[in-house]
Amino acid sequence: MILAMTKLSVNINKIATLRNARGGNNPNVLAVARDAEIFGAQGITVHPRPDERHIRYQDVRDIRPLITTEFNIEGNPIPSFTELVLEVKPNQVTLVPDGHDQITSNHGWDTLENKAFLTDICKVFKEAGIRTSIFVDADPRMVEGAKACGADRVELYTEPYASGYQANREAAIAPFIAAAEEARKVGLGLNAGHDLSLENLHYYHQQIPWTDEVSIGHALICDALYLGLKETIKQYLQALK
Repeated sequence: MILAMTKLSVNINKIATLRNARGGNNPNVLAVARDAEIFGAQGITVHPRPDERHIRYQDVRDIRPLITTEFNIEGNPIPSFTELVLEVKPNQVTLVPDGHDQITSNHGWDTLENKAFLTDICKVFKEAGIRTSIFVDADPRMVEGAKACGADRVELYTEPYASGYQANREAAIAPFIAAAEEARKVGLGLNAGHDLSLENLHYYHQQIPWTDEVSIGHALICDALYLGLKETIKQYLQALK
């Protein structure tokens, strides 16, 4: 079986965090989005939160016409987020169960307990022609539940893999392989994200090569401080080969 290449979507939230620390427009979020694509990224990811502490809703509107590859908007589908996504119409929306005060995402949806809500919101986005992905933990039951909700894809929350990688990478990857195999079995597309890095990405991809897309922000932007954005994206793309 020939597998399609796993795409790299660069999450530019941290660029917006740096900009917002001083006000003004330096670094320029729009320029970084364009440059990331020029340097080889196959997509741009943003995760606007209600307090707009990094990516702002207006950033999302401004970025949309610049994207030539794929635009992925992540977030908790509260009414304001849902309205923004329907207005902007990205290629993909990723539903994440963030609380308003969370520093970063730290768990996936319980797709069984939240089936009614997720089914309704998936229908809203799919009727607008937007591919819908649900952020889940590495649990085959949650993957199967996402399928029942009408999602097109799941994104596996990979922080537990990243935190366990050094101690025992085989044990760390095992539940992700099981969840990924369930996604393939039920016909869901497969994404992954959170704390993937140059240290652990290649092994993850070796074990789950049918991953459609990885979304990477924090580690990639940190690496870019030392390597530069162009070289960093090059190395992440190499890790996916």
